[in-house]
Amino acid sequence: MPPRSPLPPRHGLGAAWLRTPDRERDGRPAPWATMGDWLRHRLDGRTDVAGMLAGERFVYDDARAVRDGDPYRPHTFVWFHRDLREEAVVPGTLDVLHRDERIVVVDKPAFLSTIPRGQHVRQSVVVRLRDELGLPELSPLHRLDRITSGVLLLATERRWRGPYQVMFEHGTVRKTYRALAPWRADLTLPTTVRDHVRKTRGEWRAEVVPGAPVNAETLVELESRDGDLAVYRLTPRTGRTHQLRLHLHGLGVPIVGDPLYPVVRETSVDDFTRPLQLLAAELAFVDPVDGTPRRFVSRRRLPLTPEQPR
Repeated sequence: MPPRSPLPPRHGLGAAWLRTPDRERDGRPAPWATMGDWLRHRLDGRTDVAGMLAGERFVYDDARAVRDGDPYRPHTFVWFHRDLREEAVVPGTLDVLHRDERIVVVDKPAFLSTIPRGQHVRQSVVVRLRDELGLPELSPLHRLDRITSGVLLLATERRWRGPYQVMFEHGTVRKTYRALAPWRADLTLPTTVRDHVRKTRGEWRAEVVPGAPVNAETLVELESRDGDLAVYRLTPRTGRTHQLRLHLHGLGVPIVGDPLYPVVRETSVDDFTRPLQLLAAELAFVDPVDGTPRRFVSRRRLPLTPEQPR
């Protein structure tokens, strides 16, 4: 583990770090004469190393700037902030439903990533709220797909993550979702879907594996009907990737606005015009720290409409 960063967070993100090797694997001396040589080797083609060195943007543990000509030092940490690409601002409000010493509960809009990843860094719940709330250790205790809206629970500090994560691991958190999807007269509800869902890393879609042990379970109920569409109440007993979307698709009622099920629909990463009609509507649990019953409800309602920028 690296020591504590000498750089403060920027845009809600902690500094990145690199460490020079102890020595070459075959025991020969390191091939870099200077720290600048090593940084150019380590970040070749991905970072303007010369510009960052000139701007004193690389620092050692004691916050001293790394100089291009500094002699190479083995087992040395170097800290810096990466340049971030310009990101389109995700429209809609990120409402804080509850905040106390241990947890923050928010009502997430569609298209806002839970954590920084890929092309979505500043436009993520974690990065936005670390900055807005002044909570540098804020982290999610579960995840919502980027295109899913609704209630999301986060821990204010690392020390609170353990007790709350255990709830999700043991399945003691009651999650309720609502989805807008086609109505089918021949679909008998309520029904419980049980199957084996597999999501392969790198693949866009998950799949049901026939005959494999059950690892995904969802109670599906009809809540209301409006012509050819209906609102379905979904109570997952497990939390597999794309589970709800795949289960409704399997029942012949794919969720309105789903870009993956039943077919992959090519959309721009910055197209916010067709929100997935899936809402994480409620989250309920007994607080593992003080035993208080907790229940949080989204302020959003189906059908979800394209939201305006903040």
